Amino acid sequence: MAHRPKRTFRPRRADSSDSDGAQETLAEPGATGEQAARDPAVEGPPCGRGHAEVSELRRRGRGRRRGRAWASSRHVARAAPRLDGSSDVPESRMVDLSAEEEDGAHHSSESKDDQSSSPNSSRTLEDEFSSVVNIPDAAFIQATYRKCKLAKAQEDYISLDVKHTFTNSGVKKNSEDSESEPDDFKDIMPFTPKPQTLRQRMAEETTTRNEETSDDSQDEKNQDIWEQQQMRKAVKITKGQDIDLSYSHESQTVKKFDASISFPPVSLEIIKKKLNTRLTLLQDTHRSHLREYEKYIQDIKSSKSTIQNLENSSNQALSFKFYKSMKIYVENLIDCLNEKIISIQEIESAMQALLLKQAMILMKRRQDELKHESAYLQQLSCKPETSINKSLAIDEKTQSILEEVESRRARRRQARALSGNCTHEEGTSSDDELSSADMTDFQKSQGDILQDHKKIFEDVHSDFCNIQNILLKFQQWREKFPDSYYEAFISLCIPKLLNPLIRFQLIDWNPLKFDSIGLKQMPWFTSVEEFIDCSMEDSKKEDSSDKKILSTVINKTVIPRLIGFVEFIWDPLSTTQTTSLIMQCRMILEEQSTCENEVNKGKQDLLKSIVSRMKKAIEDDVFIPLYPKSAVENRTSPHAKFQERQFWSGLKLFGNILLWNELLPEDTLQELGLGKLLNRYLIIALVNAIPGPDVVKKCSQIAAYLPEKWFQSSAMRTSIPQLENFIQFLLQSARKLSRNEIRDEVKEIILILVKIKALNQAESFIEEYHLDHLRSVIKEFE
Repeated sequence: MAHRPKRTFRPRRADSSDSDGAQETLAEPGATGEQAARDPAVEGPPCGRGHAEVSELRRRGRGRRRGRAWASSRHVARAAPRLDGSSDVPESRMVDLSAEEEDGAHHSSESKDDQSSSPNSSRTLEDEFSSVVNIPDAAFIQATYRKCKLAKAQEDYISLDVKHTFTNSGVKKNSEDSESEPDDFKDIMPFTPKPQTLRQRMAEETTTRNEETSDDSQDEKNQDIWEQQQMRKAVKITKGQDIDLSYSHESQTVKKFDASISFPPVSLEIIKKKLNTRLTLLQDTHRSHLREYEKYIQDIKSSKSTIQNLENSSNQALSFKFYKSMKIYVENLIDCLNEKIISIQEIESAMQALLLKQAMILMKRRQDELKHESAYLQQLSCKPETSINKSLAIDEKTQSILEEVESRRARRRQARALSGNCTHEEGTSSDDELSSADMTDFQKSQGDILQDHKKIFEDVHSDFCNIQNILLKFQQWREKFPDSYYEAFISLCIPKLLNPLIRFQLIDWNPLKFDSIGLKQMPWFTSVEEFIDCSMEDSKKEDSSDKKILSTVINKTVIPRLIGFVEFIWDPLSTTQTTSLIMQCRMILEEQSTCENEVNKGKQDLLKSIVSRMKKAIEDDVFIPLYPKSAVENRTSPHAKFQERQFWSGLKLFGNILLWNELLPEDTLQELGLGKLLNRYLIIALVNAIPGPDVVKKCSQIAAYLPEKWFQSSAMRTSIPQLENFIQFLLQSARKLSRNEIRDEVKEIILILVKIKALNQAESFIEEYHLDHLRSVIKEFE
């Protein structure tokens, strides 16, 4: 417990009263040492009675207010000599009465002082006042005052840890005080009570109970006033420093108003403009805050969704196990396909080469036969001056070819007679029969290729070569972990994985054969469709990208193979091949797909190859010779038969071209069929033919090949421009037949004109030749 230091009080006068109400003059804490020296009340030692009362008051104060923090009093560091100059005075403690020393005082507490304050102590009154208060001389007080003033001027405060030393050699410290006081004064004054022993606490409590009734209220008041003064000084110093600092800081920041400065004029427009500018900035800031708010809202929703998905997700260990197994499976599948793709490409190339060889054999044979037969007929039309040796040489070379051609025609006529087909025209046959030797070689080579084809995946597990099993693996992934499935873009990977396997199944697929299997009946097609249907059933993924898998497979795998058949193997003169090809193309091009850009590109490439192949067929395979009428009047002559076969062959190609009317654009078909073939070849042959029933039959067949879609408009009274030459030929033939009074053929021609929407020309012809009975025919079509 921290105790107050002993204080020096002025002694009471001899005639003062012993009453408790007598006031005692306390030494001013803030008074200097010089003032204390001049005070006569403290020149000599205090009287016995007054000193005893002061000591009693001190004990009462300690007993009643134990534990209070004292901030102003301290023990004097050294003892000073008495003013009377005597040197035999006992050593005692001195009190430094200066305000500076009062402010820097610290506590000194000892057990002996505590014991002396107890009422049970046996010390006598003389022993208690054995230590006499000595006042320092004027020189020491003056030196101390100057030292404190100098410290104030330098540091603007009095340090609490300054150690004051007195230079008076005549004063010695009491041995008892030196033992009780600390050696250095640098310790910070404690403001909290120190721990006490049990004996000390019991002594203080006993003193408090005994002195409670005899407490002097006036002494307490004086003591409280003195304590408050000391506390007020400490607080004042602290506040003064803060106020000075704050004032100096504020004085630096405050700016003085200069009245000499002139400001620009302010108008309502300027204020309005500034307000509008400020409003615009605030609005921009508000919009930016709104965008940030929306972004935060979206982030919150996304975070909640992610949290929900994570909470609803399956065990991470199972997920990791599945992903690991799927990764291993895909790696093994890719390794397997990379190894087998080389064999697949070899088998595929071998099959294409075999089919191409067969197509080239048939094409070359047809062109050679046409060339030799035309040369033979030209030779028959030559003059007798032709060299005999040369004629014989040509006849020998051509004779074998003509005999072979005639033998094949005879076999075909016999087959048609057995089937009951009596409407066949010579020249409309494809003539694609192979010789027995060629057919044997072809079948043997094809069998070897298919045998090698079966061996490709013999050593492979079905999980790596069966498309249905492969898609089942990915379907399990999509059902268990749909988010990761769609984030991995599996719909783009599946077509690439299935490409080698689909090409493997398409090796023995020939879209030009009439009995070839359709794509929809193939196993891979049905497996992919089932996979897509299961994906579409998922309500959470209505815009699933899996529905693009089939169209991507067709675009990347099927269409390139189909283009190869069109460019190198397809024979446009063959109606069977053309019909089968149209059926496959219609199924492919009309397949519903969402990947329109890729499908359109594949479709355009396919149609472009078809148009190019038909142009090549018109230029290379159409040949209709023109002979003199004397050579063709006899319908059994070789010239007439050859010309007739070539015309029907060209007309057959015309019909095959127009079969593409639902797939190819109308302008493209009209340019190929009407512009390049009808007007350039067929019309010329019809014009040079003898008018009669045969010509009308040929014209009727031409009109039958024309698509009805071109003439569906009810307001149409004039046919399409490309048919103008054909219409003029019909009118010319009708006039010739009218002169010969062949009424049935004329009526047939009028029906052809009405069918192709040449109504104006038909009406003019009826009016010109007064064929009123044919007006009803026009009304029926209107």
